[in-house]
Amino acid sequence: MKYKLTLLFIFIIVFAWSAISPKDQFTWFLEVFPALTGLLILAFTYRKFKFTDLTYTLILVHCCILFVGGHYTYAEVPLFDWIRDSLGHTRNNYDKIGHFAQGFVPAIIIREILIRKQVIQGKGWLNFVIVSICLAISAVYEFLEWFVSLATGEAGDSFLGTQGDIWDTQSDMLIATIGAILSLALLSKMDDRQIKSSHSTT
Repeated sequence: MKYKLTLLFIFIIVFAWSAISPKDQFTWFLEVFPALTGLLILAFTYRKFKFTDLTYTLILVHCCILFVGGHYTYAEVPLFDWIRDSLGHTRNNYDKIGHFAQGFVPAIIIREILIRKQVIQGKGWLNFVIVSICLAISAVYEFLEWFVSLATGEAGDSFLGTQGDIWDTQSDMLIATIGAILSLALLSKMDDRQIKSSHSTT
């Protein structure tokens, strides 16, 4: 419980920093809204379904990525401006970190839910289903960015964040898919151990 409270404290601190004089208030709200929604969902479901420490940690990391992107806008995060200029890139690529996390983190969340709820019997199809769901989440988010941009015009351009790249949507979805695959490859065994451990203590 102490570890989870520490994660919550970090969440609050980074969120508070993000909310202080963001680059664009509207873009900030759009970027941090998923994190705030996720926090509410986790709070309301905590007694019925407690995730492992691994999953909660990954969720916090993803939220912090959203908070940083919301504060500066994804196209103007200073460190990635410096990387762009140093390496001669044509765009600020911080948004790619966000889309990588959009696959990497949900993969473990979905994996834990499917395993513990016994949605899929046997693990033969498990990874395929997880990656497919992560890709679907990425596609829905791209739809959302598109709709917001159409509805708000220039006000939504920072949220869309294509930076003139005509293949931005496709590359975002590819990176999210790669993130999901890497997450499963790197963290599945650790996730299994923590699921087993949490079940043995409940």
